[in-house]
Amino acid sequence: MTARTRVGVVGVGALGEHHARIYSQLPTAQLVAVYDINAERAQTIAQRFGARAAHSLQELADLVEAASVVVPTDRHRDVSVELLQRGVHLLVEKPIAVTTEEAREMVELAERKGLILQVGHVERFNPVLGVLENIGGRPRFIEAHRLAPYPPPRPDGPPRGTEVSVILDLMIHDLEVLLHLVRSPVQKIHAVGVPVLSRTEDIANVRLQFEDGAIANVTASRISPDRMRKIRVFYEHAYVSLDYLNQNGEIYRLQNGRIVREAIPIERGEPLANELASFVDCVQRHAEPVVDGRQAARALQLAIEIHRRLDAGPS
Repeated sequence: MTARTRVGVVGVGALGEHHARIYSQLPTAQLVAVYDINAERAQTIAQRFGARAAHSLQELADLVEAASVVVPTDRHRDVSVELLQRGVHLLVEKPIAVTTEEAREMVELAERKGLILQVGHVERFNPVLGVLENIGGRPRFIEAHRLAPYPPPRPDGPPRGTEVSVILDLMIHDLEVLLHLVRSPVQKIHAVGVPVLSRTEDIANVRLQFEDGAIANVTASRISPDRMRKIRVFYEHAYVSLDYLNQNGEIYRLQNGRIVREAIPIERGEPLANELASFVDCVQRHAEPVVDGRQAARALQLAIEIHRRLDAGPS
């Protein structure tokens, strides 16, 4: 039986707590340590899941083989570089970094050190995405909606995720999925967005045209009363409607001159648990992650270009 991989979590806020919980339950992992700038919070989570509350990033690095980095995006580069230099395999929450320069530094350092650098684009581990990967054919038109309520306040900083635009906070999930599905360079971008409660955009809509003719319309909001995570994909032979949140979907096909609707059987699962299990497996086998640093950097580059178009105004 393969020895369990010693893992840690850096940043144990709302999302980091779930990383700690899942690692503590994985048969292939041993949650050894957690670290947070809020020492009291770190101690609480450590006790809850049978780990040690490290007093520093360096102490955590000495205790683990692999770690999740679940800190604000503007801290991803500094924390990741410190851990990579100390030989720790990483799963960094999305987006990989704030700038493409930071992302490039992280990717190149991981490659020089021979370390796994996976990025938390969790929708790639959602069971519903397997439907699109197995349907075959080229997507012609894609529509994605990702809506969420505004995050609650925090005593030690801005609400979680609002240190960046909603494009980097939420929309980047769908941008990475689009690049994965379409596999064609983006040709044209039209973007609109406005800040409401944050210094950066809280709601945005983007229309992308790809070189192969595919079109995507993507909306993201973090000021909505309800949550929604849906994607609709039109192919030449079928139309698929999927709900990431509720993990269900339907496929529409043209048969004998009529449109026939069919429910898609989807085996439900927790995407984050699938993601962390895959990360640990990649560390153990030294295999290529489902979403590696270079793939995540391409999604970041597209998100930054979209944001640049917003700053430039409508075109």
